[in-house]
Amino acid sequence: MANTFTDIKARELDFVTRFAQNWDALKQILGIMRDIKKASGTTLVSYEAHATDGLATSPAAGKEIPVTDITVTAAYKQDITVEKYRKQVTIEDVSKYGAEVAIQKTDDAFLVELQNNVMGRFYDFLHTARLTGEEKTWQMAMAMAKGKVLDKFNKLHKTVSEVVAFVNVLDVYEYVGAANISVQTQFGLQYVKDFMGYSTVFLLSDPEVARGHVYATPVENIDLYHVDPADSDFAKLGVVYTADGETNLIGFHAEGDYKHAVGDSYALMGMTLWAEYIDGISDITVNPNASGDTPSVSLDKSEATVAPEATTTITATTVPADATVTWTTSDATVATVANGVVTGVAEGTATITATITVDGTDYTATCAVTVTAGV
Repeated sequence: MANTFTDIKARELDFVTRFAQNWDALKQILGIMRDIKKASGTTLVSYEAHATDGLATSPAAGKEIPVTDITVTAAYKQDITVEKYRKQVTIEDVSKYGAEVAIQKTDDAFLVELQNNVMGRFYDFLHTARLTGEEKTWQMAMAMAKGKVLDKFNKLHKTVSEVVAFVNVLDVYEYVGAANISVQTQFGLQYVKDFMGYSTVFLLSDPEVARGHVYATPVENIDLYHVDPADSDFAKLGVVYTADGETNLIGFHAEGDYKHAVGDSYALMGMTLWAEYIDGISDITVNPNASGDTPSVSLDKSEATVAPEATTTITATTVPADATVTWTTSDATVATVANGVVTGVAEGTATITATITVDGTDYTATCAVTVTAGV
C-alpha cells in the first residue's frame, strides 16, 4: 500500500523523468550531438576564428610558401553554475482545488518555467551573432542566413550536416500565406521540419526573435553542458535531490513544512545550451530598403611592373564604397604594399591582394607584380 513517502518519491521521479524526456526530444530536434557534464563554476568559452590577413597567395616557383594565419580567439565567456528554485503550494489551495490541480498542475507549470529559463538564455546567446547582414526579402534572409554559416564552417574546414533556424512565427505565416505547413510542437516549442533548406525551423515570438530577423547555426555548433544535481558533494550538506539516474539534468525534492502548512518543491539544476563558435551564428535582418548590391572589390590593374626601390599604385574599388581595404603581399622580399602603394624590393614576382570583409565574409582581388631592374 502506498504511503506519503512513496507518493512523494513517485512524484519526484515523475518530475525529473518528464524533464529528461523533454530534453531528449529537444536534443533530437536540434541535432545536439554532445551532452557534456561539467563541474559547477566551470567557465564556458565560445570562440571565433578568422584569417588575420586573408588567404596567403600561392608563391612563384622556388619561392617560400607563405603561411595563412588563422587566429582563434575567445569571444564570449560564461560560468556554468548550480541554480536553485522553489515553488510552494498551501494547504488552503489543496483544500480548495484538490491535490491534482493544486500540486500536479503547479508541478507542470514549474517544469515548463525551468525549461523556458534554459531556452531563454540560449535565445539571448543567439542575439550575439557575429555573421550579420541585410536582405530585401524574408526569403533571401533565410537563404543568406544559411549561406553565411556554411561559408564560415567551410573556411574552418569543419563538417556541417544540418543547419537550424530560429525565426518569428508571424514572418513564417506571412510568407506561406494560405499554404499549409506541418507545424509540430515539442518542449513547448513550435517547429517545422525540412523547410526552405533547413532541417528544422523554430517558430518563436518577440522578444526571443523579433520580426524581420533570421538566426541560423549548424547543429554541430550547439552543445549542452550541465552540472550533475546528484553530485555526492551536495549530499554532504544533507540536501539530497532525486535525479533520473541517466542524464541527471535536474534534481527535484518535495517536502512538507508543518510550521506554515505548505508543501515546498525544490529544483536544482545547472544547464546551458552553448555555441562553440560565436561567429558560427548568423543574424540576417529583413530591410526592404537594403541596397541589394553584392559586396565586391576590384583593382584598376591585374598586372604591374616596377623596378627595385620604385613604386606603383594600385587603386581598389569596393562595394560598399566605404569598405575598408586590407592590402597584403605574397612575398615581402620581392614587393611590399601599403594602402595600395607597391614598392619593389628585389627582382621576382609577387601577388598583391586587396581584401574587404562585409558581414563576416571576405572578398578579394589580386594583382600580379613583377619586379625587374629593366623598368
